[in-house]
Order: sequence, then structure tokens, then C-alpha cells
Amino acid sequence: MNRRNFMKAVAAGIISGLALGFFLKMAESLTGMKVYTLLLNVDYVPVLNRFRLPEWGEFSLHLAISVLLSIVLYFYQRKYSLSAGWVVKISLAIGLLLYPTTLLSERTPGIFSGYAFFLWMTGHGIFGIILGWLLKKPSEQKA
Repeated sequence: MNRRNFMKAVAAGIISGLALGFFLKMAESLTGMKVYTLLLNVDYVPVLNRFRLPEWGEFSLHLAISVLLSIVLYFYQRKYSLSAGWVVKISLAIGLLLYPTTLLSERTPGIFSGYAFFLWMTGHGIFGIILGWLLKKPSEQKA
């Protein structure tokens, strides 16, 4: 991956990560469902759970993960000629796999909260759509 492509993947991760964070923050503010809290939650991560990070610190961790994911997806998208739609599917799968971590904290929504799950998955769908669009291969941009 050359420097330009690397920077494209980093920017795409930051932009899509910001979109996910802001969507879930707004959803939590409007509904009271702790979906943004779940996004930032590190209660179950060894070592990190020893620290009480400020919101900006937790959000920075979220953005770092978004950037790493973007770089990995960019690489695989190019290597295997995968479409932007593939990025959306992966993002939704990640949302599905991460939602059960709500069981590991008392600060997050209940595992059986259908509305919280809907908001969580909608946010991850938005993340995937934005990331997939930003990582599009040049041949897809003309379509």
C-alpha cells in the first residue's frame, strides 16, 4: 500500500468512525438508550478497564479501531477485488458480533433491548456505507 492509499484509508476510517460516533451519540441523547456508551465501553478490555478515561479518550480509541479496520478492509478490498457492498456487510457483521459485549457492563443497554440493537445496527450500517463509499475502487466510482 503506497502512502496515498494509506492516507485514503486513514481518512476514510476517521470520517466513518466520526459518523458512527455522532449517530450513536445523537441516538443516545434522543432516546436514552446507552448505545453511544456501548460504543465507547472498555469495561471488558483487560488493562484498559483499570483506567477511567475521559470521553475524548474513549472516543479516540474508537477512532483508532475505525482507522485500523479501514486499513485492513482497504487492503482486502483491493487484493480480492471486493465491492463497496462487501464493506457494508463486514461492518454489519462487526456490529452483530460486538453487541453482546453489552452483557459485560452495567452501563450499557440490556442484551434483549430490540430498540437499542436496532440503533446499534443502524449505526454500523451507516459506518459501512460511508466507509465503503470512501474506499471505492476507481472502477466503482464511475458506476
